[in-house]
Amino acid sequence: MASLNVGPLGEYIREQRRNAQYSLRQLAEAAGVSNPYLSQIERGLRKPSAEILQQIAKALRISAETLYVQAGILEERRGEGLELRASILADPLINEQQKQALLAVYDAFLKENAAGRPSGGGPVTEADPAPEAAGGVGGSTDEHRGEAP
Repeated sequence: MASLNVGPLGEYIREQRRNAQYSLRQLAEAAGVSNPYLSQIERGLRKPSAEILQQIAKALRISAETLYVQAGILEERRGEGLELRASILADPLINEQQKQALLAVYDAFLKENAAGRPSGGGPVTEADPAPEAAGGVGGSTDEHRGEAP
C-alpha cells in the first residue's frame, strides 16, 4: 500500500491547534469530526477530504486555502484562482471526481489563455484580443499596479 505523505499537514494542523489553545478534543468538537479521526490526521495516518479541511480551518479560524496548500490539494500560487478552487473543493453538492474534473477544465483554460499571451504571462492588455475572442471581458482590475510592462 502506498504511503500517504500527509505528515506535514498533520503537524501544521497540530501547530495551529496549539496556537489556538485548543485541546484535541475541543478542536474535534468544534470542527464536527471525531476525536480519533482528528488524532489520525495530526499523526499523518489519514488524508482528510477538502470538506473536512474546511471544517477544521473554520474551527481554527484560519484560511481553508492554507490547509489545501498544506495538503497538496492546491498549489501555492499568487492568488491564481485560489478562491475558485477552494469553493469547488468545498462544495458538498458535488463528489470528488466531479470536483477534480472541474479543476482540470479550469487548469486547461488557464494553460490555453497563457499560451496566447506574450512571454512572461503578464496581465492581458488592450492589444491582446484573446479575452474578447473567448467571450470574456477585456482588461482586469489588477492590470495597473505600478509594474513595468
